[in-house]
Amino acid sequence: MNTRNITLTALTLAALAAGAAQAADNMKKTGGEMEKCYGVSLAGKNDCAAGAGTSCAGTSKADYQGNAWRNVAKGTCASIKTPKGTGSLKPI
Repeated sequence: MNTRNITLTALTLAALAAGAAQAADNMKKTGGEMEKCYGVSLAGKNDCAAGAGTSCAGTSKADYQGNAWRNVAKGTCASIKTPKGTGSLKPI
């Protein structure tokens, strides 16, 4: 690998580790409680309820689909930013 690829790989791993640490911290703060957050999942990555034409988990058809949700740490949904806005506790 050249230096550029090694640097890029190291930065990616650091970002992933930071995200995992933040998620763990959020879970500690909320006591492990979760809530449904609509409009934040990527296509096929929803936890459930993705509307007409879908059955359940992993069946959303579009990124940030307003009627598809993910379980997130309680109290964090509205702070999740996407290209379409923030997460919502109700279907968008």
